[in-house]
Amino acid sequence: MQTTVITVVAGIVATIVLSLVFSNILYRRKLRKRQREAEEKAQLIIKEAEITAENIKKDKILEAKEKILKMRSEFEEESNRKKNIIISNEQKLKQREQALNKELEALKRREGELDDMRTDLAAQLEHVRKRKEDLDKFNQQKIQILENISKLTAEEAREQLIASLKDEAQTRASSYSKDIMEQAKLTATKEAKKIVIETIQRTATEHAIENCVSVFNIESDDIKGKIIGREGRNIRALESATGVEIIVDDTPEAIIISGFDPVRREIARLSLHRLVQDGRIHPARIEEIVNKTTKNIEEEIVEIGERTVIDLGIHGLHPELVKMVGRMRFRSSYGQNLLQHSREVANLCAIMASELGLNVKQAKRAGLLHDIGKVWPEELEKPHAIVGMELAQKYKEHPVVCNAIGAHHDEIEMTSIIAPIVQACDAISGARPGARREVMEQYIKRLRELEEVGLSFEGVEKCYAIQAGRELRVIVDAEKASDERASQLSFDISQKIERDMQYPGQIKVTVIREMRSVAYAK
Repeated sequence: MQTTVITVVAGIVATIVLSLVFSNILYRRKLRKRQREAEEKAQLIIKEAEITAENIKKDKILEAKEKILKMRSEFEEESNRKKNIIISNEQKLKQREQALNKELEALKRREGELDDMRTDLAAQLEHVRKRKEDLDKFNQQKIQILENISKLTAEEAREQLIASLKDEAQTRASSYSKDIMEQAKLTATKEAKKIVIETIQRTATEHAIENCVSVFNIESDDIKGKIIGREGRNIRALESATGVEIIVDDTPEAIIISGFDPVRREIARLSLHRLVQDGRIHPARIEEIVNKTTKNIEEEIVEIGERTVIDLGIHGLHPELVKMVGRMRFRSSYGQNLLQHSREVANLCAIMASELGLNVKQAKRAGLLHDIGKVWPEELEKPHAIVGMELAQKYKEHPVVCNAIGAHHDEIEMTSIIAPIVQACDAISGARPGARREVMEQYIKRLRELEEVGLSFEGVEKCYAIQAGRELRVIVDAEKASDERASQLSFDISQKIERDMQYPGQIKVTVIREMRSVAYAK
């Protein structure tokens, strides 16, 4: 039994071995067959690649040959074109050369003709010269005969004739010029009267005399006590800050503000109005309100100037000039409001310039700015017309406008027709009944000079003329002047006023030295 099993196992193993050997033989055959097929396929691919490469090579060669042929054809065409152009240019040059030869031949012929003409002209000139010599001899003979007859030389006869004709011409010219001048005077006078009358009729401006007093109305007299303050501290602080005099008297429900400067009076009036509305009235609050009001007035001045130039249709005016125009509102010229006067002069100038066919814009501009020198804050030793002209030149105004400003009081020579128009319109505006009051202007000038005397001393911070010029209130810097210096200062100012100024009655000089100590709690 065991032997049989071994035999079976041996048979199975032998069978497996044989099958493996047989499988190996079959695999090797398949492998060789695949290898042969791969080699054959590779040979086939190589042959196909060689055939393809040969075909590509042939195609490229054909393309190259075609390109060479095409380039050769293009080259030949370009060569033929250029050759044709060269041939055409050569033909044109030949034609031009032939034309030039013909022109040269024509010029030679013309030159020959000119030579012939020159010869003929020379002969004619010689003939004319001989004729002229004959005429000169004949004229000399005639002159000699006339001199013998008249017993005068030719020069003497010529002078007598010229003198006679000159006298006659002068007589006629004098007669003609006299007639023309008389006619021109009549016409000019008539036209000038017509233009001035029409201009005055077309401009109607109300005139209000400026004074030195403003009235501040209050609701009740109880407020007067608050404004005066304890021992008068509030009213002194207000007068010191604004430079005006506050008069609190028995006038019911009214406080009088006195001062020659309209700007100061307006600042004082508005400050009082705000303090009364606020109810808090003490020195520190007064100083704060006055400072704010001063800034508001400066802004209002700019607005007035801008509104004025817009109303008059004036464009491109420098901002500083606009500000000065606004300041005119608070100035007066012999009692006449300066802004209203300047506006009226501008309108009058525009009407006159329109009637005369001149530049209306330049005339209106010169009329508005003609008194601009009066509002310049610095005191210069020059007439206001010259100051205004220099300001206009500084801010690039037209030379015609500058000349009209400087010449409206004949300080400089007039160089344009606009200047006499401005001068005439200024006279028209100021000459109306009630328009001006010279006494007021002199009074304000005296008060301003009084303040300048006080400000000329060292250590003086502010100076105000009050009581209609009967008192000069001087505020000094406490750090720069001691009490002894303040006493001496009042005496020195009074002595200078006596020496340099003329005034009625007496002037009281009050020097105020105020010491302030300020600290902040943070």
